[in-house]
Amino acid sequence: MTKILAVVGSPRKGGNTDLLVSRIAEGAVTAGAQVEVVRLGELQIRECDGCHACWKGRPCSKKDDMLALFPKIAANDAIVFGTPVYWYGPTALLKAFIDRFVYFNCEANRPMIRGKRAAVAIVLEETHESTWRPVVEFFEKSLAYLEMKSAGTIIVPGVGKKGDILKHPERLEEAYRLGARLAGSAG
Repeated sequence: MTKILAVVGSPRKGGNTDLLVSRIAEGAVTAGAQVEVVRLGELQIRECDGCHACWKGRPCSKKDDMLALFPKIAANDAIVFGTPVYWYGPTALLKAFIDRFVYFNCEANRPMIRGKRAAVAIVLEETHESTWRPVVEFFEKSLAYLEMKSAGTIIVPGVGKKGDILKHPERLEEAYRLGARLAGSAG
């Protein structure tokens, strides 16, 4: 059974990002995957300070909720990264989470992330590609650097108010299909 970690990088529980990631998770579960949803707004994840303790076989110097996420990331076959666009980038919550992936950048830990599949879900209030393009490029570069495989990206512009995404059932159906594909190809 494919195991997927779905990460919501929005602080707004029940918001557009949460609904989009939940729809991806629903598609994956229907396709037979086991999905765990993690809402970063409910956790305390500190910034990486580049001490590289993890590269030297020592525990991370940050005593926060990311310590429990490292083994979950390693144990899952795929990860869904969900974020709204804040100032032409992912939220600070998701950026801190990704920054801590330095843990997987050393030779000893790289096999725990290499080859995992990833899906990206992005929502934003604006409708201009120039607003969401930097976020897509951030994920493309980050996933390639980590040697992860992209299973797809869904971008839903024009959804600013909580629940606006519900006015776009075709995009929610696309998210559902993305989840089903991720479940079928991640194992």
